[in-house]
Amino acid sequence: MKLTRLVGVCEDGDCPTVYATDRGTLAIQGDRVADHELDIPAHETLVEIPVELIRKAVRDNLI
Repeated sequence: MKLTRLVGVCEDGDCPTVYATDRGTLAIQGDRVADHELDIPAHETLVEIPVELIRKAVRDNLI
């Protein structure tokens, strides 16, 4: 899968980031959420990102 960085909160790659994939989807990098009450399948995970990251991506017409 090819990822294209759309928006992030830092430039070093070790922070919340939104990527576009070559499959027409988004991939999200963030902190894994472990303390939740959901029944998540083993092949999925929850990540937490700042709301401002999505706002910036929309504001900049990236998604």
